[in-house]
Amino acid sequence: MNDPQQESDPAPESDSFAADAPRKLDVTRAKPAFRIVGMGGSAGGLEAFTQFFSHLPPDTGLAFVLVPHLEPTHPGMLPELLARHTKMKVVEAEDGIQIQPNCVYVIPPNADLAILHGRLQVLEPAAPRGLRMPIDFFFRHLAADQKEQAVCTIFSGMGSDGTLGLKAVKENFGLAMVQDPASAKYDGMPRSAIGTGLVDYVASAEELPARLLQYVAHTPRLVAARDLAEPEPSAALDKVFVLLRAHTGNDFSCYKINTIKRRIERRMCVHQFDSLPRYVRYLQENPQEVDLLFKEILIGVTNFFRDPGLFDFLRKEAIPRLLQERPQGHVVRVWNPGCSTGEETFSLAIVLKECLDDLQGGPAIHVFATDIDENAVERARQATFSAGIAADVSAPRLERFFVCEGERYRIKKEIRDMVVFAPQNILSDPPFTRLDILCCRNLLIYINAQTQERLLPLMHYALSPGGLLILGTAESIGSQGNLFSPVDQKWKVFRRKEVSERTVVEMPAQIWRHERAAAPAAEAVGEPMMDRTYAAQRALLDSYAPPAVVINANGDIIYVNGRTGEYLEPSSGKVNINVFAMAREGLREALGSAVHNAAKQKTTVTREGVKVKTNDGWTVMQLTVRPLGEPGELHGSFLVVFEELAAARSTAAPDNPPAASGAPATALEEELRCTRERMDTTIDEMKAAQEELRSANEELQSNNEELQSTNEEMTSSKEELQSLNEELQTVNAELQSKIEELSHANSDMKNLLNGSDIATIFLDNNLRIKRFTAQAPRIVNLMAGDVGRPIRHFATNLKYDRLVSDAQEVLETLVPKETQVQAGDGRWYQVRVLPYRTLDNLIDGVVMTFADTTALKLAEARLQEAREFAESIIATIREPLVVLDGELRIVSASRSFYDTFDVTAGETAGRLLNEIGWRQWDIPGLRQRLEEVLPQDSQVEDFRVDHHFPTIGQKTFLLNARRIAPGDQRQSLILLAMEDITESAAAQDASGGSHESEESV
Repeated sequence: MNDPQQESDPAPESDSFAADAPRKLDVTRAKPAFRIVGMGGSAGGLEAFTQFFSHLPPDTGLAFVLVPHLEPTHPGMLPELLARHTKMKVVEAEDGIQIQPNCVYVIPPNADLAILHGRLQVLEPAAPRGLRMPIDFFFRHLAADQKEQAVCTIFSGMGSDGTLGLKAVKENFGLAMVQDPASAKYDGMPRSAIGTGLVDYVASAEELPARLLQYVAHTPRLVAARDLAEPEPSAALDKVFVLLRAHTGNDFSCYKINTIKRRIERRMCVHQFDSLPRYVRYLQENPQEVDLLFKEILIGVTNFFRDPGLFDFLRKEAIPRLLQERPQGHVVRVWNPGCSTGEETFSLAIVLKECLDDLQGGPAIHVFATDIDENAVERARQATFSAGIAADVSAPRLERFFVCEGERYRIKKEIRDMVVFAPQNILSDPPFTRLDILCCRNLLIYINAQTQERLLPLMHYALSPGGLLILGTAESIGSQGNLFSPVDQKWKVFRRKEVSERTVVEMPAQIWRHERAAAPAAEAVGEPMMDRTYAAQRALLDSYAPPAVVINANGDIIYVNGRTGEYLEPSSGKVNINVFAMAREGLREALGSAVHNAAKQKTTVTREGVKVKTNDGWTVMQLTVRPLGEPGELHGSFLVVFEELAAARSTAAPDNPPAASGAPATALEEELRCTRERMDTTIDEMKAAQEELRSANEELQSNNEELQSTNEEMTSSKEELQSLNEELQTVNAELQSKIEELSHANSDMKNLLNGSDIATIFLDNNLRIKRFTAQAPRIVNLMAGDVGRPIRHFATNLKYDRLVSDAQEVLETLVPKETQVQAGDGRWYQVRVLPYRTLDNLIDGVVMTFADTTALKLAEARLQEAREFAESIIATIREPLVVLDGELRIVSASRSFYDTFDVTAGETAGRLLNEIGWRQWDIPGLRQRLEEVLPQDSQVEDFRVDHHFPTIGQKTFLLNARRIAPGDQRQSLILLAMEDITESAAAQDASGGSHESEESV
């Protein structure tokens, strides 16, 4: 029986276990229950998180809390990164925030996360960096707050964080899922979780969402549909008990039916079975599911120093008082049934060792730890635990009683040697007796009341007078108050009472047979008959069998038959039951040789004529040594038989034979004596050498301890570095996403620069080349390997020797420079030198751009030629000409205009027509006509102007205006031509001719 945590009051039982099986489970499929899913991961977990959410619908009705390992000083980018892979709301967890469905909450950096009544609590980490287990911390709180509604999921990561928290979730009937190690970037955390044997689903990150939703949709609703006091379980449940007993050898019919049912319902939900008979069929067809159900029932959840107040009470009061009461030389015996993987057993052993240290010596202590789960017992024997125990074991105890081995802690030898682990079922196997402490915490709560009433007298029988019984906080001694007196009611520590009347104790086998059919009458007398048979066999062996002993390979006596005093006698000094030490004179050499040959040859060895000195003289005997090959505890042992030969007794010593003895016998005995003396001398020398070797070994051991201490320090540093590495890997995963974004932006920028066909060179503060675009080698002779070289080392194709000096000047003054430069091939470039400013507005070099303006230069040249050509034409025309822009400003005028109106180019260019020459051209009718030329694309023809000009007097002109340079109205011009008809107009007036005047001033 494992050591599970105390269980709350039994919940109502499900309809699926009614006596009229099969019945259907009451399963809610319409809408999943609101559950909180805890998600833990370490280095490389970001990829798994994104895969999980990419395959999860946004409207599951579930809430998700992510607890990855984060670098404490780095601002978290995980919410931003995850938001790209899910439509659910992704936020960083805040203190006191109420968890809502369809939301994702991410733990903040450098914080621990807990949950209370559905609200997240952000706590400052108590453990130092490198020893923190934030995933275990949250999973434990999630299990305590949400009970069977809790779900935990462990993704890729190094170490074992999350394993202990997963056990807590399973203990409270929650769901545990783990990413398949084969698909994880780092498989340390998934493998550690799977090693508990408690995981419900193992799948890739893409497949886990489907498993989760299937489980939630098939979760049964426990209902109180019938009286829980039903005397017998259903027929289908009996079949489950039969299958469990046949496969594991353990009968669970004495366990609380409600607890068994809840565990069975959990397994049915995992496989989506709606009725118990269907699940029974599945158990028959899949023996591995029987193993999983067996582990589900046992739970196997425990941790170091569970209920610290209890261990403080034992350490300070109960155990010191018990040790003081025990006499000198007493061996303290402790039994811990239901030890699971050994955490509670070692906790008890540590407390006992601390109490012994306070006494500076004291009695020897033997701790026996048993459990029906052989896998758990085997793990307990290994005495290694994950780094997560640092949350339960204080730092001084970790340093004092544990050795750090990589990512795990190992119990030191002084504690491990105190404990013996063995598979045992307290309900079916004989108990340990003469106990001083019986620690049976949180085991009785899983056993029904009738069995508890029969186990407590058995525990009373197993304890010595004044012994302590330690139960779980949810357990009690019930009606057995006459057997135990309370020592501490809060922590359920009791002391064995001495009772005057004889207590009826049912042995474990009787407990299982209780309330079964009565045994036949012949069976009732079977035990006395066995006693008489055994007594008869003993009498025959003592009377007719030769004296013999059974020894182990070292010569220690295991069993004695008959009178062996003629051949063996106790040696002086400390009690020693070694057969070689007890052998009488004359027997030791022959015995040692015979045992050696029997072990080497694997056959029976006989020595005849061995002379042994007895109290009455010398006896000649036959010595037989036979190896025992029987399986079990006697395997590897030897049977030594002593048989006295008839008429072989003599009162004379072998070295003083009778006169009838011949000289050869005397010589042989003398030779044997000398050989014996030489052997004794050799043995003494070997003992001396052994002492020297022992001294050298002690020195080496001292050096080894120093090296081990150094190794522990290095291991601790390694763990801190590993933790830091995990955090940095998580940051690296986040930064990798940013790098991808920057890579896309860099590609866009590169294509933009290449598409603009502008050569660009980036220089640092020392005018060394940082990078350049593909067009730059046309200007400066650059290659890819030239990055990092000064720009002054390169020749350019430009007729521009101030490139380097201009760059240095821009770097010093931060004033951009721009100029037109011609290249050696005749092409023109617009060269711009600008300071390079970072996003933080820091100057980090200069940027040179070379825009090809050859086409623009050619267009300007052609335009200039056309302008010069037009100006030469205009210069040859004798009539005054004026070019106006859209605002009627003078762009240019012919020489005839300047000469006619006695003005200069400086007085006219750029000025409005009506403003020049003392506003002599401020003619309203003319201005109206000219303003209509551009927008209406019209023209003015023979517009007559009679006007008195201040400089030239009264003149008459015919004006003609039209639009030139058609296209954009804002860029079009107006050509205004003036024909002087003053003389012809005067002649016409003199002759009395008529004429039409457009305007007279």
